[in-house]
Amino acid sequence: MTVLDVLSWVFLVAGAVVVIIGGIGLLRLPDFYTRMHAGGVIDTLGAWLIILGMMLQAGLSLVTAKLVILLVFLVMTSPLSTHALAKAALLRGLEPLEGRELERRGDDD
Repeated sequence: MTVLDVLSWVFLVAGAVVVIIGGIGLLRLPDFYTRMHAGGVIDTLGAWLIILGMMLQAGLSLVTAKLVILLVFLVMTSPLSTHALAKAALLRGLEPLEGRELERRGDDD
């Protein structure tokens, strides 16, 4: 097993762990906005790590070029979609929890 294979598996496993942590965050966090943060930030990092691991596995090939395009697409769309969802929720009247209300809501779980 080469160093490149080991590094690739480190990225793949780290990405999987990050995605699992993001999924737990989606279940455990108290309100819509904090859940969106878990979904938008953590899962994006997990996807980055998994794609980087796949790029190392693919080597220098057409598959790597396609993965780079996918990574660029992910970088552009993930923050935009998260922002659009948050703005739509705020315009619809869903207020974020703050202070004691957030603490109380987190204790109810």
